[in-house]
Amino acid sequence: MNTTPPVRELAFEVTPEIGTVSALFARPADAWCMAALAHGAGAGMRHPFMASVAAALAAHGVATFRYQFPYMEAGRRLPDRPAPLVATVRAAVDVARATAPELPLIAGGKSLGGRMTSTAFSAAPLPDVRGLVFLGFPLHPAGRAGTKRAEHLAHVEAPMLFLQGTRDKLADLPLITSVCESLGPGAHMHVIEGADHGFHVLKRSGRSDDDVVQELVSTIVAWARGVAE
Repeated sequence: MNTTPPVRELAFEVTPEIGTVSALFARPADAWCMAALAHGAGAGMRHPFMASVAAALAAHGVATFRYQFPYMEAGRRLPDRPAPLVATVRAAVDVARATAPELPLIAGGKSLGGRMTSTAFSAAPLPDVRGLVFLGFPLHPAGRAGTKRAEHLAHVEAPMLFLQGTRDKLADLPLITSVCESLGPGAHMHVIEGADHGFHVLKRSGRSDDDVVQELVSTIVAWARGVAE
């Protein structure tokens, strides 16, 4: 089984006004599902964490479509306003679906990427997306606990998987647990012991960042098999 599929570089137009962004598509030979994944606020689709997740997913037969937001494509540090971010999510999902229309599709991403995916879905369902996955949902700014950023999730009518670290300063664990429980049986949360918002763990934990990626991916795969049927 080929667990390291070639990565195909793509580009797609978000809108004529917003312009074109880049994407990376990787499809293993035994693909049975595809994940459209957006990056976090401070690092693009080529960040080592995103690359590691994509490679680990490929080893389990999950194709990936990673893509850039416009500000990252332009080399800017500050994220765009929500409207162009949401437009990018919608365009990316359309292109991902067209790239491999026979594969069941899930969508989400790291931090900001996951939140903008759910924001897009809350406004209007993303066609053919079976569920949303959040690699560290950014519930609130560091040191300013609150749940306002999660209010839109009540309008997402799709299965959701929250992957949260116990040391995540952008998601107080009791708060994010309460949010997940309030969303009903379609929302599930998996807690990564000792992980921070970037899913790094302390050396004294006896685990490596790669161990964490494997736990994240095995959880995503098990969940995706349920929603992709």
